[in-house]
Amino acid sequence: MSPEPVLVDIYAAHLATGIRPGTLRVRLHRGTLTRHGHDHQGRALVDLHELQPDEQPAPA
Repeated sequence: MSPEPVLVDIYAAHLATGIRPGTLRVRLHRGTLTRHGHDHQGRALVDLHELQPDEQPAPA
């Protein structure tokens, strides 16, 4: 079972991942990133789980 989606706008996704908002918009347009509706200001919502790698970094 997949975890609950963490829905954020593309600007919050940028802050969390470092992926530029323009890149996220392109991925939304191409369909490689799922759009989960819009917030009250009309910004696209994305799931942070789709943007973060599945692998955990090895402990130092």
